[in-house]
Amino acid sequence: MIKRTAVSLALFAVTVVGVAGAFGGQQPKPAPPGMDEIIRKFASAESRNKKARNNYTYTQDFDIKTLGIGGFITGEFHRVSDIVYDDSGKRVEKITFFPQPTLTELMITKEDMDDLAGVQPFALSLEDLPKYQVDYAGKERIDELQTYIFDVKPRQLVKGQRYFEGRIWVDDQDLQIVKAKGKGVPDERDQQFPHFESYRENIDGKYWFPTYVYADDELVFKKGPTLHMKMVVRYTSYKKFSGNITLVDEAPADAKDQDSRNPGEKSSTPPPKKP
Repeated sequence: MIKRTAVSLALFAVTVVGVAGAFGGQQPKPAPPGMDEIIRKFASAESRNKKARNNYTYTQDFDIKTLGIGGFITGEFHRVSDIVYDDSGKRVEKITFFPQPTLTELMITKEDMDDLAGVQPFALSLEDLPKYQVDYAGKERIDELQTYIFDVKPRQLVKGQRYFEGRIWVDDQDLQIVKAKGKGVPDERDQQFPHFESYRENIDGKYWFPTYVYADDELVFKKGPTLHMKMVVRYTSYKKFSGNITLVDEAPADAKDQDSRNPGEKSSTPPPKKP
């Protein structure tokens, strides 16, 4: 996402301090019985969630800063857009705020934009599940949510494709990702991509959509000095589009057996706390 005169930063970003230490190089824990079925169910739920998000409009606020000695801001790229639909029902980005960028040490690349669109708001759908190795890593309570933890990495890197590598937290009731921590891979040429954390919130009582991505990382380049950068992406004002587009089934059969709560109860559950 950032190019130091060719560095990449990875939109949708997020902070990861010592992510490799969190899951890299460790042997996966033995999975409890039935975990393969849980993975299949949460991937199915992620597919529905991903399709549902395509039926919503929202505001995307993307801000990247480079920092010098003492935390002094040396450059910034800040763009605010409304993700909406035009008269023909086509999804478009309408830029509402975009001052002249002042970045001099980094360059936003195609790979960064790809990460912003798909890696940082990572959704492990049924369609993408065969591309990833998913290892059970335990359970953890995040605020009021009980979650399964999985370590995720691509099985194979295909040229021209971007992937997520890191850790995800899946709500054990709705079986949707509520938090992700990792980075976009592979690193490309002289580009470096930051580690990030992304958080979701419950929207309309049934979907978990990304609302916040944060990165605070030092990018180490083969050529040139290490660069300190921060990135924040916010997704706000989700509204269901009421035009003539295809809506997903909001109560599929195999989703009914995965949540024993009363209808609407989830909407009162607060999202995981953000840094």
